Amino acid sequence: MCNVLSSIVRFIRSIYEVVFDFLFSLYWERKKEMIPDLEAKHAFLSESAVTLAKKIRNRELKSEELVQAVIERIKQVNPIINAVVDNRYEQALAEARAVDSLLATGVTDLEKTKPFLGVPFTTKESQPVKGLSVTYGLWLWKNKRAEEDCEAVARLRNAGAIPLAVTNLPELLIWSEARNPVHGATKNPHHTGRTAGGSSGAEAALMATYSTVIGLSSDIAGSTRIPSFYCGMFGYNPTADVVNLKGIFSRNGQEPSSMLCFGFISKHMEDQAPLMKVIAGDKAHLLRLDREVDIKDIKVFFTSSINDIWMSSPNAELKDVMNRVILKLGQILPSENKPLPYYHKCFDNIINVWKHWMSKEPEDYFNMYTDGKGKPNMLWEMVKKFLGFSKHSLYLVMRLCGDQLLPAVNAEWAETLTQSLKDDLFSKLGDNGVLLLPSSPLPCPYHYYTYINPYNFGAFAVSNVLKCPAVQVPIGVNSKNIPVGIQVLAAPHNDAVCLTVAKYLEKEFGGAVMACKVK
Repeated sequence: MCNVLSSIVRFIRSIYEVVFDFLFSLYWERKKEMIPDLEAKHAFLSESAVTLAKKIRNRELKSEELVQAVIERIKQVNPIINAVVDNRYEQALAEARAVDSLLATGVTDLEKTKPFLGVPFTTKESQPVKGLSVTYGLWLWKNKRAEEDCEAVARLRNAGAIPLAVTNLPELLIWSEARNPVHGATKNPHHTGRTAGGSSGAEAALMATYSTVIGLSSDIAGSTRIPSFYCGMFGYNPTADVVNLKGIFSRNGQEPSSMLCFGFISKHMEDQAPLMKVIAGDKAHLLRLDREVDIKDIKVFFTSSINDIWMSSPNAELKDVMNRVILKLGQILPSENKPLPYYHKCFDNIINVWKHWMSKEPEDYFNMYTDGKGKPNMLWEMVKKFLGFSKHSLYLVMRLCGDQLLPAVNAEWAETLTQSLKDDLFSKLGDNGVLLLPSSPLPCPYHYYTYINPYNFGAFAVSNVLKCPAVQVPIGVNSKNIPVGIQVLAAPHNDAVCLTVAKYLEKEFGGAVMACKVK
């Protein structure tokens, strides 16, 4: 009976999704704007952060020239995509000139202590940069500014990187579109009628347009990887509880355990491990990023679709992406290591399991919603929204209504199911295996389409629930020229295995999908 009901629900959903997709297309296809190509004089912006850092150290490129180029590119692109919400351009240029002056003295041996000396970076606004806005998209906090750097930003600074700007996000980070009442919506540079994703959508949009070199993000339900998937970039979410979270929301960095992780969105896989070492600091060894891994020794498992009833049915083109990746890996792996299918019953319930673990996180969203002025009545908040008196996003009101009015997920059931998945999957993966997961059942949607299917982040939530490393890997584009890709997961503290497979796929499938060309 359950299977029959599930099939009926999926059939009905597939019908209305086709209808709504068509209706949305009638409006948003007319809103598409082209991203200007990158000028040849700034072609170096297509290079990796690692390469640019080396050029600066070797005095082949001035830090000031690099910072100025990124600023000019942001000013050219941002009016189209609406990614940057606050900046420190003049301070950054001054810091870049100081780097160039230091290097002119002939100082050497900076690679270990300042591996990203002179390289600019951007970060999601929720990751405080001293002096810049930190609104979290809340109207009540529209004038709020950071009093100090969060820990990850501080560590990037200590590594020589220069903070340049902060970028857009969803209100309180709890939606998969970077849209809020303070700064509006960020657009996907591949198709400006579509979302760039959330919550790190603006970072991915900048990266896909050669408008940033380093993109610091964070992820609790795909917030690094969803935008990376939508914008054709690489997104790395590390093993949980390694990188210090001090400064994001009201965290002090001493929380015992969390699904939340800092991560990076990049154009090149070679940037991911060096950047993660910087923000992981003295705990970087726990990620085993320097481990040598032979691609031919890796065990590969794959899941073609996540069958949670809250999620859409998988798109045929995205299924084909998985098949092509499996075929490619199967060609190089020895016969005893051929890719094997994997599924677990937890996948059928991943949304509710994730909801349970989300309830264990320390953030009090109701308190932030009112800026500490008491618990809101969410039914009244919904009425105010529909009457036009609310300064909150509809998705935030809906989400908090659900949290306040719906019964909690059964804790024993969710934790037992989670442990069952961990025991089964990690025993199969060991220290040398990966699980290939679909990124999403559907490609990047039109703006506001997430109201139609808000739970399609389920495949991304798997690694958050498991607190294991995951990399979002771009695998070209679909028939509508929209980026597609897959995820690569490994057991905790085997991040190097994830990165090795991602680098192989980068080489075989062309890497990042840029939204424009270099002239």
